[in-house]
Amino acid sequence: MRCGSSPNGSANLTYLLRFGGRPLVLRRPPFGRIAPGAHDMSREHRVLSRLWRAFAPAPRALLLCEDESVVGTKFFVMEFRSGVVIWDAIPGSMRHHSDVARRAGFAVVRSLADLHQVDYARCGLEDLGRPDGFVTRQVRGWRSRWDAVARGDAQPVMLEVADLLELTRPEPQRSAILHNDLKLDNCQFDPADPDRVHSVFDWDMATLGDPLVDVGTLLNYWPDPADAPGDRGMYPDGLDRMGLPTQAEISACYAEATGLDLAGIRWYQAFACWKTAIVLQQLYDRYRRGETADERMADRADRVAELATQARRLLREGGGDAPPLTQPAAQPGGASPRDLGL
Repeated sequence: MRCGSSPNGSANLTYLLRFGGRPLVLRRPPFGRIAPGAHDMSREHRVLSRLWRAFAPAPRALLLCEDESVVGTKFFVMEFRSGVVIWDAIPGSMRHHSDVARRAGFAVVRSLADLHQVDYARCGLEDLGRPDGFVTRQVRGWRSRWDAVARGDAQPVMLEVADLLELTRPEPQRSAILHNDLKLDNCQFDPADPDRVHSVFDWDMATLGDPLVDVGTLLNYWPDPADAPGDRGMYPDGLDRMGLPTQAEISACYAEATGLDLAGIRWYQAFACWKTAIVLQQLYDRYRRGETADERMADRADRVAELATQARRLLREGGGDAPPLTQPAAQPGGASPRDLGL
């Protein structure tokens, strides 16, 4: 029984299994051609087979199968967890709680802060990535991805943003395990407890690097009352009317929990916005090549120019408050595939 995304979509496919009456979850990549480093089942299994000991919201992975003759691709099996996910409205099972959206929102931020304080060496994940030079490889690697699918009116602004990101990239304050796609709908709640994230899903892009990359990603998916029409992040309709904490509040909550300085967070928001634009262009490119029958992909590129413009604005706004900057190296370096996950 499938309980996840549809075939030929953009996300990993998730299936509910039963083995001797025990519910389990099978995860596999989507159908069609996969971008290098994306939908990495081996990586997700490695993370979840170890992280659960140090970070309770991480479901435990139980088995990795690399024999592609079984289901046509690599897959892994993990424990099943029962709960609810908040998409565009508070689920009925949680609406009886007072101030539930704010409580759940702060729970997400605290969970992210907890993840970033895990000692990755102690849980056997020191080989998950290369923190040194992580931000540099990210910018250059995603620029290469844009070059592979670039088309349309957004091209000049996307390249301008890429240059600005590299010229003004911040010096990381520390390294941590990154989820790399943390957002509200990747979190699961026990309906009885809106103050704690029960589970965090979708770990196939996890790596080691600058933890503020995760914060920038979360803010890109988070509504804010100050958003103008052209400032809208990648969140579903309804999320902005739910009563979540503001972006300033969740940033302050994260800073207090971790002790990190978020004065330069605009750079990370801009990077997340620019990267999202590239992902949307990649999804449209898959549709254009006929590699997916999902009609939702037909208009995925419509927001690329808007997101590129938003990223440029964020970089210009953040210039005065940014932490000390590093200058780009004279010669560009290659991007590690494990730092380029979708």
